[in-house]
Amino acid sequence: MTHLESGAITLAIAGGDTALGDEGYELTVTAEQVRIRGAMPAGVFYGVQTLRQLLPAAVEAQTVQPGPWPIPAVTIRDVPRYAWRGAMLDVARHFFPVADVKRYIDLLAAYKFNRLHLHLADDQGWRIEIKSWPNLALFGGGTAVGGGKGGYYTQAEYADLVAYAAARYMVVVPEIDMPGHTNAALASYAELNCDGVAPKLYTGTEVGFSTLCVDKEITYQFVDDVVRELAALTPGRWIHIGGDEAAATPHDDYLRFVERVQNIVRRHAREVVGWEEIGQVNLLPDSLVQFWNTGSARSVEFARVAAAQGPRSSCHRPTAPILT
Repeated sequence: MTHLESGAITLAIAGGDTALGDEGYELTVTAEQVRIRGAMPAGVFYGVQTLRQLLPAAVEAQTVQPGPWPIPAVTIRDVPRYAWRGAMLDVARHFFPVADVKRYIDLLAAYKFNRLHLHLADDQGWRIEIKSWPNLALFGGGTAVGGGKGGYYTQAEYADLVAYAAARYMVVVPEIDMPGHTNAALASYAELNCDGVAPKLYTGTEVGFSTLCVDKEITYQFVDDVVRELAALTPGRWIHIGGDEAAATPHDDYLRFVERVQNIVRRHAREVVGWEEIGQVNLLPDSLVQFWNTGSARSVEFARVAAAQGPRSSCHRPTAPILT
């Protein structure tokens, strides 16, 4: 064991060690010093998280604790096995204030997660301000599962969350689920419904009953506006389009819709992420498919079809539990 003295921790960028990649690090603890080095700043950051885990648990207390702090003498060379280390937070069914999301980001960062999948819209609530369609948040964001208090993030608040995550080497992946899971949007704008009649806001937990009107051009203007505003706020590469549990959308309509929407996302210089159901579609080569419903034979087949479409159309399970 060694005890830290003032000035004994060294953080270094070792640009010549290419084997560490962008996120790898080497942590060395001796009786004389603690040294963390990475080829890139992200690696040094992750090395600091490991150092936190080597310290006694009291170091995470909210009040000043007496030292010294013992650390085991170790050498750790750590390179991530997976490039995408993500967790999803569903703020659509139950709204989480900005401070809670930041706390979630802090906890993820401590365990070296690098993707925050933020589920921003569903049947029960729309949680991001879209200036070209203001009623989405003002009306569609007004409730939650069980009729609880809703809420939404202003664009400034969302941008603040994106920056907060980026400072911890985490990319925000925003999800706007479509064409199903869209009752909050349908209730906010009647013209998105095929019959032109807006349904009531929904506070239950059933799925598969809502759908955007695939045959209306206004639907694609809506999608384009939402993706455009999200892309402007989200410097990360990905926009998640959902695509799951669209039981109310006829099969051929679903295929047409997803094929058109993925091109809208590409037009705004972003890459598509979707659930395994989008594997039915002829995907763009940079699409990413996430496999969630492991208990369904159909979903397994969708995942296989998606993975077979090419080396850049990948399919994987989210790497952390989905919190709703």
